[in-house]
Amino acid sequence: MDIPKTVRNVLETLEAAGHEAWCVGGCVRDSLLGRVPGDWDVTTNALPGEVLAVFGGRALPTGLKHGTVTVKSEGESVEVTTYRVDGVYLDHRRPESVSFTRSIDEDLARRDFTVNAIAVNLRGELRDPFGGREDLKYGDLRCVGDPDRRFQEDALRILRGMRFAAVLGLDEDGATEHAIDRNRELLRDIAPERIQAELLKLLCGPYAKQALDNHPQVIGVFWPEVLPMLHFDQRNIHHCYDVWEHSTVALANTPPNPALRCAALLHDVGKPNSFTLDENGVGHFYGHASISCRLTDAMLQRLKFSTALREQILRLVEWHDRLIYPTAKGLRRALRLLGETDLRLLLDLKRADNLAQASDFRGRQEEISHAERILSQLLEEDACFSLKHLAVRGSDLLTLGLSGPAVGAMLNRLLDQVVDGELPNERDALLRFAGDHLPQG
Repeated sequence: MDIPKTVRNVLETLEAAGHEAWCVGGCVRDSLLGRVPGDWDVTTNALPGEVLAVFGGRALPTGLKHGTVTVKSEGESVEVTTYRVDGVYLDHRRPESVSFTRSIDEDLARRDFTVNAIAVNLRGELRDPFGGREDLKYGDLRCVGDPDRRFQEDALRILRGMRFAAVLGLDEDGATEHAIDRNRELLRDIAPERIQAELLKLLCGPYAKQALDNHPQVIGVFWPEVLPMLHFDQRNIHHCYDVWEHSTVALANTPPNPALRCAALLHDVGKPNSFTLDENGVGHFYGHASISCRLTDAMLQRLKFSTALREQILRLVEWHDRLIYPTAKGLRRALRLLGETDLRLLLDLKRADNLAQASDFRGRQEEISHAERILSQLLEEDACFSLKHLAVRGSDLLTLGLSGPAVGAMLNRLLDQVVDGELPNERDALLRFAGDHLPQG
């Protein structure tokens, strides 16, 4: 296993001082899977005071209550935590106390899943008392010990388990799967910010659809608005899936961008509330995008999404059903209103939405590809679609006698003319138009 030099130095220093030291948790799991770990955690039988003494000025007591010391190693930080046994959990999130132990196996026994309860030392020796390596080999996700106890200790593990399934493609064993659903209401005790962080990682996993389809009721704990989507027959020849599965199929056909994946899952959340049947028994969803937008706004605020991300998701949901003409004029107008980033995401969403329809109605793919080609060509040509691209500035309009709000109004009018192809983006032509259309009085 390729342990980074900075981490090896920490392990070597602890062992030279007569202590045990292991890399543990996600870094070991990811290394065994051939993935590049995001960070490396070290565990040791050395007590926190002993770790501080070993590393001196390089050590910071960042979490002594839980046995964690942060060590500076060649300019990077490595967390070193003493083997511990957790006390009782009263809030379904963190133990009220911890006690330190000299046994690595006791420390591994308190962890959530077997694939996260593996340790490795400098010599590449694995400590794996719960069969985590075997579970990785066969793609299984199992709790360490009793799954109900694990989830009741820390309810966030419910979403973490779903996230590991979504990101790593692991299949929950029966006991773990049932315990996730059985304990889902405990998520009400978890801070919305923590739920949001796990959810976004889950949604961006390559196996997110499977995880969502396996546990929609879990998502419904914090987003009850999605529950009416389940098994909701759309009663329309354009659709071969119910509203929930249509949405998860769409999600599976989008790139793993957080805003895009959220929009794909929620773009039709308003359909059950807008459903009508015509005289022929055909289902329609008039105004569903607006309802979806309103519901999504409340859902995102509930989980404390940042304003920027929330507004980006809402734009995608609001626009997902709008027609964008695959012409230069149509794309310039869309660029004017959305900008390049959101327009590209919107085209991705429209492609995925179409792929989630009945097979006879998936014919919009070439139209969307054509729109993407036009968009790329416009950007290569440095097309004018925002005020910063306009060949005149507010100062130019002051010379015509405009002032105050009239300057901004004229700039936007000029931009509309250029975007619609009525005027060239040339300074003289723009000033001539402005001069001819000065406000009266």
